[in-house]
Amino acid sequence: MAQFNITLTEEELHELFLSNSRDKAVAKLLEKIFNQVLICQSTEQLGAKPYERTDKRKAHRNGYYDRELITRMGALNLSIPRHRNGKEFNTELFERYQRSEQALLLAMMEMVVNGVSTRKVENITEELCGKKFSKSTVSALCKKLDPIVHAFRTRPLKSHYPFLIVDALYIKVREDHRVQSRGLLIAIGVNEEGYREIIGFQVSNTESESSWGELFSSLKERGLKDVHLITSDNHKGLVKAARRHFQGATWQRCQTHFSRNMLDHTPKALQPEIKEDLRQLYEAIDIDSARKVRDEIMDKYETKAPKAASLLDEAFDDITAVLAVPLKYRKRLRTTNGVERLNQEIRRRERVIRIFPNEASVIRLMGALLMEQDEKWQAGRKYFDMDLYYQTANNKASRGDTAA
Repeated sequence: MAQFNITLTEEELHELFLSNSRDKAVAKLLEKIFNQVLICQSTEQLGAKPYERTDKRKAHRNGYYDRELITRMGALNLSIPRHRNGKEFNTELFERYQRSEQALLLAMMEMVVNGVSTRKVENITEELCGKKFSKSTVSALCKKLDPIVHAFRTRPLKSHYPFLIVDALYIKVREDHRVQSRGLLIAIGVNEEGYREIIGFQVSNTESESSWGELFSSLKERGLKDVHLITSDNHKGLVKAARRHFQGATWQRCQTHFSRNMLDHTPKALQPEIKEDLRQLYEAIDIDSARKVRDEIMDKYETKAPKAASLLDEAFDDITAVLAVPLKYRKRLRTTNGVERLNQEIRRRERVIRIFPNEASVIRLMGALLMEQDEKWQAGRKYFDMDLYYQTANNKASRGDTAA
């Protein structure tokens, strides 16, 4: 067993017993111990001590190179031996600390993804390991997320996604020395096994037909097809793009958004009453029942709230499109509430950053957050049991074939 000779000065020994300088003294002690371990390992691998002449020598020393190792006690400055004319020096000493160092870097990335500002990360890392990482260092570490996020954004869509829920939220991005508003477009699909997936997202200047069309085109290029139902709010550009790119799919107007629009056109005194009437409409068991409730609402408010009655008549087919799917799927497909909850989580993280330095940082950090959410969905409970959906779809296809 190797024996180490560690020499401490009186000052260093004294510091070990002082509470205000103990961590610094322990770091110095660790530094000396580690360097002694490295020297001993070098001797074992060479088969000879420094300047020793022996036939058992396998190689020669060739100086040292410096390496900084971050620990909870602080930064250790180590001298790593070099060998020449033979076996290269190697050590397993750092294996544990390399894992810890990697974990620290990943934790820093995660802190930024979770909404901790880079200035706060500086202070946190100083408390954790005695070394402060600059804002630029933290940002550089975050860039290591880029290839991971890119792979997630461009992965092939091999499953069938009959249900698609899409929405957007706006964030602030600095570009050309100006702060601009950008749309983060998000598409969520429910796959054939009944799990939700975040199947696409992108940053766009506006929530226009062309920007949504670009996202939908990329989804189709990656394998999205045979979409049955698309749920979204009534943004004109989104709706036009959805109908152009997914011909044959049914568009469901978000009932939550529609209710807000109805209340905007309803006198305040009538709002509680009309909310209850709309609830009965949304819970109609079939289209005939829905039409009956609609007619009753229009007769009731035709004179008291004519704009609201007219809006209902105009939007009826779109807000009841979900009646085309089996009853057990309707409640979660008739609104974009699932995406809204995701948006709230994004907002919680985004509020800390406030203004993104560039578009790449939005993709990096929001992409990492969306990946995290996607993994939680895949590891959690199914959003739907899809057996009834496919059974119903197959029955409709069989009846169609028979009729043909």
